[in-house]
Amino acid sequence: MSIDRIVLAVAGLFIMISVTLGYYHHHYWLFFTLFVGLNLFQSAFTGFCPMAMMLKMIGKKPGQAFS
Repeated sequence: MSIDRIVLAVAGLFIMISVTLGYYHHHYWLFFTLFVGLNLFQSAFTGFCPMAMMLKMIGKKPGQAFS
């Protein structure tokens, strides 16, 4: 699995978890959803993603977006 797919899968998972926690636990969890969304948005334009950098350091195969 490439870095691109891992980043997108983890971001999607974090969004689903935080929306669920925001609905059932406390609405402040929605700020985490906002953070993940903003990080995805800025990485689309800049190519900078901290998670992609960490995955690259541990030896994961880069994809097209985070090389």
